[in-house]
Amino acid sequence: MVEKYNFLYETSDGMIFCVKLVPNSSFNKILDYTQDYVRIKISSPPIENKANKELIEFLSDILDINKSKIKIISGDKSKLKKILLVNTNYDYVIQKIMFVLDSVHKEK
Repeated sequence: MVEKYNFLYETSDGMIFCVKLVPNSSFNKILDYTQDYVRIKISSPPIENKANKELIEFLSDILDINKSKIKIISGDKSKLKKILLVNTNYDYVIQKIMFVLDSVHKEK
């Protein structure tokens, strides 16, 4: 059984994924997580929606979800964001995130 985290929960529209964005970084990477959010570095600056667009592309790549199924539903101009992942399930998303986090920690 997969452990439950507050940063990911189900709604009638899909999964809500809570992210704390760190823009203007030297690379894109999932850093770590708390019960309430996953911290993600993005290389784009928070200007003209560039960081948000890059975040969606990054999540699409690591979660293997089409970009059209990833929508920022709150926090558009904030570092704390709620992202809707349409047609996904909890176990799938958690496994992908934990796989990436595990590989990050092995790099250290």
